[in-house]
Amino acid sequence: MIDKRVSSLADAVAGIKDDSVILVGGFGSSGRPADLMEALLDLGVRGLTIVANNATVGDDIVSELMRAGRIRKVMCSFPRGLKGRTIFDELYGAGKIELELVPQGTLAERIRAGAAGIGGFYTRTAAGTRLAEGKETRVIDGETYVLEAPIKGDVALIKGLRGDRWGNLVYHRGARINNPVMAGAARLVVAQVRQIVPLGTLDPEHIITPGVFVDRLVEVPNERKA
Repeated sequence: MIDKRVSSLADAVAGIKDDSVILVGGFGSSGRPADLMEALLDLGVRGLTIVANNATVGDDIVSELMRAGRIRKVMCSFPRGLKGRTIFDELYGAGKIELELVPQGTLAERIRAGAAGIGGFYTRTAAGTRLAEGKETRVIDGETYVLEAPIKGDVALIKGLRGDRWGNLVYHRGARINNPVMAGAARLVVAQVRQIVPLGTLDPEHIITPGVFVDRLVEVPNERKA
């Protein structure tokens, strides 16, 4: 019997190791698996590389991980908070955290390439800028393109709205940003959902992430917001 459910957040993140590359779904705090990340903080792992759309929005679980010295590097499109300076700015200015800045569309496509087994792709984004330094370029139809490498994770932490014991997931509106593609780009995929429902409850036409991509599923009805 296929059953991806685990009984606790601690069980959901069990076995994640130091120096792991962690893919974190969502856009800002929307769709972010904050409870799984809090469990990661409790686990005590260090030297993490976090791949996410945003670094930290300010007062959130990512800032807690940063303050605890757990994150070594961030790969993201928006490293700064919307309301001014954050702990990331302090750590980056002090040389205590690394940043790989990736344009938003490029970030999504690099993750998709990792999920699809594509060895890389050319894009005009970042051509002629500092973000293209050290990368291979080609001129195609008179335009300069930059070769971007795929992104793969050791672990993907994702957040759905509902799931079943097979791991099939549906999402709530824009909260699905990056979550589905990250589910295909990591060796271990852990999902939190607000509700686990019986098999057959989810309309197959509405399932965005098939259970084949999910390894562990935990129900978090009273989720933290950031």
